[in-house]
Amino acid sequence: MNKAQFIAYLAPQFGDSKKEAARAVDVVFDAIVRNISKGDDVMINDFGKFKKVDRPARKGRNPFTGETIQIKASKKVRFLPAKALKEIISGARKLEAAPKPPVKVLPKVAAKVAVKPVVKVAAKKAAPAKKAAPAKKAAPAKKAAPAKKAAPAKKAAPAKKAAPAKKAVKR
Repeated sequence: MNKAQFIAYLAPQFGDSKKEAARAVDVVFDAIVRNISKGDDVMINDFGKFKKVDRPARKGRNPFTGETIQIKASKKVRFLPAKALKEIISGARKLEAAPKPPVKVLPKVAAKVAVKPVVKVAAKKAAPAKKAAPAKKAAPAKKAAPAKKAAPAKKAAPAKKAAPAKKAVKR
């Protein structure tokens, strides 16, 4: 799962707003990165721990030449999964049901008030329009010329068969 798929997965939790889900993901990742870069550990219960690790300088070998080389000291991020995450992945523990997205409920009073005026206004506008237009007799319709029949479709020519391969002649 990449970041875009992750945001799409979270969008229903944010009222189907990918924009809000993306912002939440960015805020979480930013908090993790900022704290790790300062040297603080980031622990998320039942998930795991992100921590900064200093790797000392060491000697290594160039795999092509076999020559001994010096590897510089570096700083890396290490993730240590929590016990609960390990148990879920190994199958020793069942994963809980995913949280359901919040249901949007409009207050009943507001819904009734919003619907009734719209219906009344539409009904009032429609009634005068019918009265204002006087009825006119339509002119007798002219007969349209009969439609021409389309030419029958041509049958497709049968596909040509490939010529048989020539046999090799021994000389």
